[in-house]
Amino acid sequence: MEQPFIFESGGTRVVGRLHMPATQPRGAVVLTGPLTSVKEQAAGAYARALAQRGFFALAFDHRYFGESGGEPRQFENPVAKIEDIGAAASALRSDARTRGQPVFAVGVCAGGGYMARAVANGNGFAAFAGVAGYYGEATPQSIAANQARIARGQAAEKRWRETHVAETIPAVSADNKDVAMPLREAFEFYGTPRGAVPNYVNGYAVQSFAYTIPFDSVGAAHDIKVPTLMVHSEHALAPPLARKFYSGLAGPHQELWLNSQGQIDFYDDPTLISQATDAISGWFEHSVR
Repeated sequence: MEQPFIFESGGTRVVGRLHMPATQPRGAVVLTGPLTSVKEQAAGAYARALAQRGFFALAFDHRYFGESGGEPRQFENPVAKIEDIGAAASALRSDARTRGQPVFAVGVCAGGGYMARAVANGNGFAAFAGVAGYYGEATPQSIAANQARIARGQAAEKRWRETHVAETIPAVSADNKDVAMPLREAFEFYGTPRGAVPNYVNGYAVQSFAYTIPFDSVGAAHDIKVPTLMVHSEHALAPPLARKFYSGLAGPHQELWLNSQGQIDFYDDPTLISQATDAISGWFEHSVR
């Protein structure tokens, strides 16, 4: 069963769904998902699985996406998403349905990096799990290599501020030309009925490049003191960065390497979701004993 869950972040209305456990609750989980995603996709799939394992689980549309407010639309802003995560955790602590429950954090793909920063910032999470997390690292070399896209994003941001007209490109397309996610498997999910739910918009505000490319989550590891579980695969995105993030964790940590076809099957493959959430639920329960 799921129920509406509405809260505010930065003065903006955020719309979520609270997945309800059928048994005695073991805690409450805030989930965040991949780039441009909405609550009915990966975050919702993991929320349903965690609810089946005894947790309240909140999947929500971040500001600028889905049913939530905010302009410009389809604006991928890591800082705003991290603020949304903190607001979601606070809302769970104050809501009558979840008050008094330990609050846990789960991030999938880009959401793993965003959640890592949110956990590093505090927000009172009892434990954290990243699933197929993309733990980006901003270095002088990576910034220099992507300077043209950063400049494009900055120019789009300037136009938005002057005209309130946002330049957008597709998040995915069949030809992978001028898209946010130039991966064939990404199109096979977001660009087909497999993942293109009614609430999803296949779009990406170009000004997002100015925010996502310089965003660093590998460095957050040194500030994460809570118990952390990293679920990854050799075929998922950037295993070397995942290992670098893991090696930097300051608190108790454990890793689980699963066998996936790639990155995107972590979003909807029942076997991978079951394996991951079995491990997550056990890790969370152990963390609060």
